[in-house]
Amino acid sequence: MSLTDDDVREILKLIDESDLDELHIETENFVLHVSKGAGGDGASLTPLMGVREASPTRTPEHPEEPRSDGAHTIDSPMLGTFYRAERPGADPFVEVGTEVEPDTIVAIIEVMKMMNSVPAGITGTIAEVCCDNASLVEYGQPLFRVDPK
Repeated sequence: MSLTDDDVREILKLIDESDLDELHIETENFVLHVSKGAGGDGASLTPLMGVREASPTRTPEHPEEPRSDGAHTIDSPMLGTFYRAERPGADPFVEVGTEVEPDTIVAIIEVMKMMNSVPAGITGTIAEVCCDNASLVEYGQPLFRVDPK
């Protein structure tokens, strides 16, 4: 079963209009965990617990390929707002020179007030941060450049 962006929007709208404070749905290929914040605005960047790694339903048009200098890119798995840290004022997940493993969380992409963690997906060293913090990113847009090990 695959969900479209409209399906997710509809689910979030229904939850927002309901009396539910929290919803967790898990199937073989899909996990959805939604919690309403204490303030009800949902704008906080702190709820990293319960956030699943982003797993796009599509593959980028330009799959991760080595550049001529041997570096790989970590691309945005979805359209949304790119955050380098879990909350405003916190240290970034990674900086240039940070060693990463495939499961290292490098950023968060916010989509409709849902925070989606972005794993590195590769072992190496962050060589470049390609996006400004709190900027809108497109699906498949490079977020980081990584020198592989």
